[in-house]
Amino acid sequence: MITLEKITESEEQTLHNLMQFYIYEFSNYIPAIKLEDNGSFKPFELNQYWQQEHYHAYFIKAESELIGFALVEEGTNGEPHSINEFFVMKKYSGKGHGAIAAMTLFDEYKGKWKITQISNNYPAQAFWRKVIYVYTNGDYREYYDERRCSIQEFISE
Repeated sequence: MITLEKITESEEQTLHNLMQFYIYEFSNYIPAIKLEDNGSFKPFELNQYWQQEHYHAYFIKAESELIGFALVEEGTNGEPHSINEFFVMKKYSGKGHGAIAAMTLFDEYKGKWKITQISNNYPAQAFWRKVIYVYTNGDYREYYDERRCSIQEFISE
């Protein structure tokens, strides 16, 4: 069973630890990402997830095992919801766990969504196209921005 668990500020270090795997994998697509002198990647700035009510951080769990995370920005003032960061550990990819987690988020936050992937992250583009296609029954719009990022927009109801 795949579940999403809201992350509290007291669990921030666990999230930072998990994000090291994410940044490592992401460094394949952004060569400028480098290790710090201490042997780890620069941590993400996460304060908005504890201080602003429209930012939400979740652990993704399979049964009780931590397998990933999702950082969501809830749309405000007519702006769409977005998934700022999303990660499922490689050993769990391809098993449908990420799709279940993503669709759970779509169900949780009804309304307009905008999902963006960087231009050369083809596995992420394929993942989001498939998940959004299944979730919306093909009723979504896809386009590329000026940076060649792939963007999907849809409505969850």
